[in-house]
Amino acid sequence: MAATVSYLTEAVQSRKPHQVITANPIMVMAALDDPGYMKIMQSAELVVPDGTGVVWAANYCHQPVAERVAGFDLLHELLHAGEKYNWKVYLLGSTPEVIQETASRLKSRFPGIVIVGYRDGFFGLAEDDGVIADILEAAPDMLFVARGADSQEPWIAKYKSRLAVPIMMGVGGSFDVISGKSRRAPVAFQKMRIEWLYRLLKEPTRYKRMLALPKFAIKVMREKDKVTKVE
Repeated sequence: MAATVSYLTEAVQSRKPHQVITANPIMVMAALDDPGYMKIMQSAELVVPDGTGVVWAANYCHQPVAERVAGFDLLHELLHAGEKYNWKVYLLGSTPEVIQETASRLKSRFPGIVIVGYRDGFFGLAEDDGVIADILEAAPDMLFVARGADSQEPWIAKYKSRLAVPIMMGVGGSFDVISGKSRRAPVAFQKMRIEWLYRLLKEPTRYKRMLALPKFAIKVMREKDKVTKVE
């Protein structure tokens, strides 16, 4: 986490656009099934291991990462770091009520940060140019997009050269948690690395997405076995 925040702090100072993807097993499996999504992940300037499964896979394949870098935590660490420099932030996504409350709470919690704009995520292709124009006028240092992994990463990738924001990151349901609409998994679940189970218990309809988790584990083990046999 510390290395990630340090790296992205330098990105803001250099003004070089960075798409940050917080990768989890569901996203990895989606990329394996969809060449377009794979290209988006491969072209991102920074991919961090959000999901516990990704950390496990890296260790299992003897290419360990230092630790999990959860998107929700990274969002807050970046805001904390940005207070020192009065970084400007633009929030995009979720419902009008959620995004407004999120902006209000972040202003209160991180007074050194400047919220230069926000808007909900309910817009289509025809409105993209208007949204981009609003972001360009605000000239943020960080752009956080909460539109779901299936749409936020493709949207950022499509427009990142036009947006030219130093840090552009998809944050999924983070705004829902920040606004108080939903709760993050209790600390006990976080320490046991089973936040996915808490989300499933709270939202049983997520079970179809969760089916990707055992498929991911099997894929990792099979691929490692193939490499081992070749060696």
